[in-house]
Amino acid sequence: MAERIPVRIAALVHDAGDGPDPDAVLAAFATRQLAAGHRVRGLVALPHEAAPNGKRMVLMDVADRTARYPISQALGAAACGCNLDPRGIADASGVLRRAVREPAELAIANRFGTLEAQGRGMADELLALMLAGIPLLTVVNARYLAAWRDFTGGQARELPPRDDALQRWWDACRATPAVAG
Repeated sequence: MAERIPVRIAALVHDAGDGPDPDAVLAAFATRQLAAGHRVRGLVALPHEAAPNGKRMVLMDVADRTARYPISQALGAAACGCNLDPRGIADASGVLRRAVREPAELAIANRFGTLEAQGRGMADELLALMLAGIPLLTVVNARYLAAWRDFTGGQARELPPRDDALQRWWDACRATPAVAG
């Protein structure tokens, strides 16, 4: 019987406003793993701040907690479109590229969302992490779950946003060395 190799890609799947805040769960998990001495690299979303045109979104580098990346732009009070800032996303994506070069033991990407579902945003960085065999953890809203499954070829674990589920997945990844691609 062949030994089962753990899936090294996982997403905390959630419905907006349902259950625990996946961003907070992910950030707390990253903090604990760093404190335990693991080489965790990546980005987590900070709580949204109110802004005149909706919400201000900021990402934080998990290894350098002082590095912040605003990823929203002010479009004006009458704007109703997406306020994601491509320049801010490009700046933040450098954190994920460094996670491949260092390499990290665990990479955290704040989210697979609108842009990534379209093959934009941080999609290239997510693919590079996967190809490098670095365990990758992200957050996926249920509305993007089909796109996530397509993006990963159905090869990702789908986890509830709970620390115990994250820890079991991470323990399985650490117990089995990466298979060279």
